[in-house]
Amino acid sequence: MNIVLFSAEEIGSPLPASDRRYQHVQNILHKKVGDSFEAGIINGDAGKACITELTAEYLTFDFIPATDGMPLYPVTMIIGFPRPIQLKRLLRDVASLGVQAVHLVGTDLGEKSYLQSNMSNPQAVWDMLRDGSVQAKSTHVPSATIYRSLEDCLAALQLSSTCTVALDNGEPSIALTEYLSQKQSQGSSLQHTGVIAAIGSERGWTARERQLFLDNGFTLCSMGQRVLRTETASTVAISLILSCMGII
Repeated sequence: MNIVLFSAEEIGSPLPASDRRYQHVQNILHKKVGDSFEAGIINGDAGKACITELTAEYLTFDFIPATDGMPLYPVTMIIGFPRPIQLKRLLRDVASLGVQAVHLVGTDLGEKSYLQSNMSNPQAVWDMLRDGSVQAKSTHVPSATIYRSLEDCLAALQLSSTCTVALDNGEPSIALTEYLSQKQSQGSSLQHTGVIAAIGSERGWTARERQLFLDNGFTLCSMGQRVLRTETASTVAISLILSCMGII
């Protein structure tokens, strides 16, 4: 843990020895009374937690806020629901990169059983996103929503003023970096409008799904000729978007 996160309700309450955060502070950080460690409030301030009492049953601490905890970037990802083992890695990685929201969708070519797996549980998804935020030393955890279909997802999103792209090796109209550069040169601040980027599951998007994107104002973009795994494509896309925003 690069930062220990607490809910607002936990601040001021004893942290029991059974909690993995207690175990991290005790067994990994080797802290004692009077010591402090990096801490933060989930979706709130980051700062230091100073240990005021440490027993075999619990620890107590005073929290001293210092920063805003690195708020998330205006990037939203629509991702075709991948294999559960892939999804765990993917969620940690996209959260560590600082996207603001992740929408997992069932796709035409995706394996339907994945949506019945343990990783279709919202708490399991949030846990992985939290771990990614902890890795990045951020207090802010991306939001996550699971949709049975792409149609349901697109119907729920506010798309009108946002830069929207669907990554597609099949029938792209332009390279992602070229399209984003064009938007910037036309006076659109990507940090102001935000970007929604869609990446399919392992077998990509169907012609029907491509048309859905086009009907909803998305531009089909490529990231080169190589076929990438969903988690690799997600990391690359986010990195390119953040670079075009001038963030990295």
